[in-house]
Amino acid sequence: MSDHQIDYHNWKPKHNPWLVALTVTIATFMEVLDTSIANVALPHMAGSLGASQEEATWVLTSYLVSSAVVLPISGWLATRFGRKRFYMACVLLFTICSFLCGIAQSLPMLILARVLQGAGGGGLAPSEQAILADTFPVSKRGQAFAVYGMAVVVAPAIGPTLGGWITDNFNWHWIFFINIPFGALSLFLSQRMVEDPPYLKEEQKKIRKVDSVGLGLICLGVGCLEFVLDKGQEKDWFGDTKITVFFIIALCALITFAVWEWNHEDPVVDLKLLKVRNFGTAIFLQFILGMVLFGTTVLIPQFLQVLMGYTAELAGMALSPAALVMMVMMPIAGRLVSKMDARLLVSIGYAITALGLYNLTRLDLETSFGTIILWRMFQVSGLAFVFIPISTLNYVGVPFNKNNQISSFSNFARNLGGSVGTALLTTFLQRTQQVHQSALGANVVAGSPRYLDFLETTKQSLMRLGQNSDQATQAALGHAYQMLVQQSSMLSYVNAFWGLSIIIACLVPLPFIMRKPPAMRKPPGEAMGH
Repeated sequence: MSDHQIDYHNWKPKHNPWLVALTVTIATFMEVLDTSIANVALPHMAGSLGASQEEATWVLTSYLVSSAVVLPISGWLATRFGRKRFYMACVLLFTICSFLCGIAQSLPMLILARVLQGAGGGGLAPSEQAILADTFPVSKRGQAFAVYGMAVVVAPAIGPTLGGWITDNFNWHWIFFINIPFGALSLFLSQRMVEDPPYLKEEQKKIRKVDSVGLGLICLGVGCLEFVLDKGQEKDWFGDTKITVFFIIALCALITFAVWEWNHEDPVVDLKLLKVRNFGTAIFLQFILGMVLFGTTVLIPQFLQVLMGYTAELAGMALSPAALVMMVMMPIAGRLVSKMDARLLVSIGYAITALGLYNLTRLDLETSFGTIILWRMFQVSGLAFVFIPISTLNYVGVPFNKNNQISSFSNFARNLGGSVGTALLTTFLQRTQQVHQSALGANVVAGSPRYLDFLETTKQSLMRLGQNSDQATQAALGHAYQMLVQQSSMLSYVNAFWGLSIIIACLVPLPFIMRKPPAMRKPPGEAMGH
């Protein structure tokens, strides 16, 4: 073992580490862009393929389910087949399936291509983070993850706008064809720049027979769980038999998987890593980060479009400046990670995020476009101080030969957090909106002077526009009801921001549960590299 330790610490990549970082960032950008670019084009896809809007949502769901299944097992796959080989296979699969999505002439063909594309996309992020962790010395990891993080932030910000522009000016097929040059460039550079470190080649030789039971259980459990989270709100959760059955299958499969893997000598997912205090805490923080990041990215555009009447493009433009803020903050956080206590940075990040979410509780139907942009910029400004330190803390105190497992575990936790956060928030919005509507409706007294005065004023305005008395009366009542629904919806959004703010504020002291990372103290040999 000591020989391997020496090999590892003396090993350096043949190429400049920053060129390796840029190489893996291309595929990151391509994959993350694809998850957001398709959303805008759904109505166009449904129309041209003769499908309903609900059927068309399977274009998104199929990708998410497939990607979620591959994420937790990608660490094991990368170790078994060689990380470079697995990574390039994922890029190739993603690129070929992008072409198949683009030429699809029916919905079943498009969904099948998206399933395969999701399998390729799910393996990319964990492999990329593990490659960065092995390529850079500990003191430079923060800056490397900052480059990677910038792609993760920028792609979803420009995705809806780019998707809208391509769909309007060309057609929806081109939102998939755009991946092909990125994929080809990524394959060419990965072949030249990326390499497996010596310890990984040794690990590859040690792999014993395939844990087929573990593989089967996690694919079944995660696939069913992702389906429940994605379709639960649409189907009224456990009021729907299909959702209930899928949830029971997911629960049984995942519990059995956890017991099986804990006792397996060569597990697909090494659950015993969670016993390492720093890693276990970092995984929980990644999960919450996913909830906030994905949840608010759904919540704010929805508020702007549903309640304030913004177009999808305008709602996207309201979020885009916030991505620029995170782009600026990522390198700053990357540099600070090697100079400050990473736990303190995470706490500061959560404190800023909690304040930003609390600030969003001031949103109302009169808030200007510029104010929304500024508030969103403030809300995301702290996330870089969470994303970068947690990405580096993941690897502290865990054997380096587990880097593949750590990357897949942490990415899975963040993505699962995103799915859970989005599902919970959409359900919370709908349920609290009904509560507020009942409460506000109870305060409307049919014979009150103010209510009658409002109806009369509205009626007179409508009659001046050419409506007769009966039409104007009905329209005035309809307008009053519409205002009631609008106000109750707005209150439910405010409650959601309140809830998120309180949850994040409770996490501020949590990073200090972790031990102070020895890597941050910079041992004497660290300055010289690996």
